[in-house]
Amino acid sequence: MKVWLNLLLYSVAFAAHAGESISSARQAELHELLIEDCGSCHGSRLLGGLGPALTKQRLAKLPRKFLIDTVYNGRPGTAMPPWSTMLTHQEVSWLVDQLQKGVKTP
Repeated sequence: MKVWLNLLLYSVAFAAHAGESISSARQAELHELLIEDCGSCHGSRLLGGLGPALTKQRLAKLPRKFLIDTVYNGRPGTAMPPWSTMLTHQEVSWLVDQLQKGVKTP
């Protein structure tokens, strides 16, 4: 029971934090980072490369928390680095939300 309560409290706190706004200027910077930096491994159109595809269809199958953890902490034993040194948890959450909605690529 205590584990479920902790999980519920974490979820509420996480949702409140994720709801904080990111300025439109920062959103533009994050979108550019997504296309340029993420695209360098996941393909310029995010259809896959060294890393897997980051398409709306593929990411819809994965839990949001898993995706946020992957971006924020990286994937040990793979080429996926942690972005926690360059991005806030809020920014990573925003990026994941954009990916799950579908990102327009050049």
